[in-house]
Amino acid sequence: MNQEFYTLGAFEYTADVQIIKGKLESEGIPVFLKDENTINTDPLISQAIGGVKLQVYSRDKDMALKIYNEIRSYALDKNGDLVTCPNCKAQKSEVYFSRKSFIHKLFPFLEKKKYKCLNCGMITSPSL
Repeated sequence: MNQEFYTLGAFEYTADVQIIKGKLESEGIPVFLKDENTINTDPLISQAIGGVKLQVYSRDKDMALKIYNEIRSYALDKNGDLVTCPNCKAQKSEVYFSRKSFIHKLFPFLEKKKYKCLNCGMITSPSL
């Protein structure tokens, strides 16, 4: 029996994902944390492997996304305010790294931070 998983998000440390995991499980949605043990063993490699992946069964995707979007944290600018999308004016952005180049795949911390709007999908650079 082959189960497909959907990744809701990736987090730098396992502690960052525990509240969301608890909320989803309290709503009856099974949750899986991919690479949790690896990062608990060596937290310094978190960025190299893409962090802890919060996964649910594909059949639970819609309900899990609804709950996750209600409680998730959105990106903040340097002043601590929510990042506003210049396209749709929504304040639902997250930090985004494309990791397209070989160097950025090996050293993701070298890539400049960008924001991706979760409403319209526009990718922007932080204003200086």
